[in-house]
Amino acid sequence: MSEENKNLNTISEETASADSNAVAETAGKTEDTKAKKAKNKKSKPQKEKGKFKKFMKSRKAKHGTVAMAITALVIVMVIVLNIIIGLLVNRFPDLELDLTSNNSFALQDDTIDYVSHLNNDVTVYILMEKDKFESQGTYFVQAQKMLNKMASKSDGKMKIKYVDLTSNPSFTSNYPNVDWQSSSANNIVLVESGKQYKVLTLTDCFEYDEQTYNYYGTYSFTGTKIEQAVVTAILNVTTDDKVVVDMIKGNNEQDYSSLKSLLENNAYQVNEVSLATGDFDKDAKVAIMYAPSVDLDEKIVEKLSTWLSNDGKYGRSLIYVPTADMGEMPNLDDFLKEWGMSIDRGYVFETDETALVNASSPYAFTVSYGDYYKDNLKNSKIPVVVSESHAVNITDENTAHALLKTTNKAGVLPIDADKSWDYKDAITGNGENVAAEGVMTNEDKKSSRVVVFGSYVMFSDTIMQYNSFNNSAYFMNVINTIADKEDVGITIESKSIDNTELGITDVATQNTMLVVFVIVIPIAILVAGFVFWLRRRNR
Repeated sequence: MSEENKNLNTISEETASADSNAVAETAGKTEDTKAKKAKNKKSKPQKEKGKFKKFMKSRKAKHGTVAMAITALVIVMVIVLNIIIGLLVNRFPDLELDLTSNNSFALQDDTIDYVSHLNNDVTVYILMEKDKFESQGTYFVQAQKMLNKMASKSDGKMKIKYVDLTSNPSFTSNYPNVDWQSSSANNIVLVESGKQYKVLTLTDCFEYDEQTYNYYGTYSFTGTKIEQAVVTAILNVTTDDKVVVDMIKGNNEQDYSSLKSLLENNAYQVNEVSLATGDFDKDAKVAIMYAPSVDLDEKIVEKLSTWLSNDGKYGRSLIYVPTADMGEMPNLDDFLKEWGMSIDRGYVFETDETALVNASSPYAFTVSYGDYYKDNLKNSKIPVVVSESHAVNITDENTAHALLKTTNKAGVLPIDADKSWDYKDAITGNGENVAAEGVMTNEDKKSSRVVVFGSYVMFSDTIMQYNSFNNSAYFMNVINTIADKEDVGITIESKSIDNTELGITDVATQNTMLVVFVIVIPIAILVAGFVFWLRRRNR
């Protein structure tokens, strides 16, 4: 082997040895790296575990755990308290607060007084499932709450039950005098006591927008009357001996359905009689002749007089309301003359602006009460309103006296007034009577009477539904008195829940609430938050 070849072999061996060492060194480094990584992997969980234990032993962890526990406990307490309060309100509805401005969910004093003195057991059936009734809208929820409060105040005498007529069709067979078939009936509540019952419809229990209904055929409810409807229904079904009232018909009378409903709601038995073909009911104590358009014949007048005389025993009463455009009625005039009264064919007008209902019409106005039938009114500060009224003149002060009177700035527009007529000349300064009564008394102090109201419009449904007028209450007070009834009737306002503001009108209370809720509470929250922040920052 030449010298040159030997050198080449030596270089090759050295190179191979160097490569082998490099590979070994690289392998060693790789093993060291893997070992370090493995060591780090083993030590990292231990370090993290140590840190977690250390954190759990720290003050911060302890305070955080306590805070979480307190928060959870408060949430549980709130949930439990909410459940308990809900159960209590369902069991005792009076615990529920009513903060609406017009006490939309509160019962009126008349209702509380009446239901708390019930002597008979009463069941109020709501004719649908409870959930379905509540889902009908806010006024139905309001009605349900009011019924529950009434039941609560009744000391167990009044019970509320829900009946689904779809799943209980046999329920209707127990009440044959109710119209269950007509699609327009809309029966929603049935009140029962003993063998007596009365059904209430949607329109009995709720107020609605008539224009919307007439146009679209759907109800848009604006208020609830269920309190009034149920109370009067209870009064009706718990009264055994109802006073009989005869409505005289057969002389082209105006529509008296509003008066008939008012009487029936107040536990009167109302019958319709025609004196031309029949006679009064033997048990009738009161008769009403409502706005006849034609004069009565002599035989009918004779029947009236005979009935009122009652063979000298008296104790009977007639209420007469003339129609607005009454013509000549000589027989009726002669009859009223016997009772010390006459009717002016003209129309009463009022010039005192404080008494006018509408400044554009002098023929619709409020009147003042006389000395009769005022004492038993629930609120005599609420006025009676009349419209298109005739004057009821007193022709015999020994027999008759005034009941309702205008101001001294009123007069009568003659039916035959011409262009030269001046209203100032018709104002006498004495006022005009728009209601009066004649009374005849026998030796036993028993009296019969004839009550005359000059305006038939004052008893229309449109007028009597206004709570700001006392027309229905005054009429019931009159008829309850002449019928010798102890109960003077129940007049309860309908309720709307459109106004959701708090019912606070006292200025001092308003200012106090303003300071508390707008200033004190926000500042207290800010101060508390700042104190907690400082304490946490300094730990």
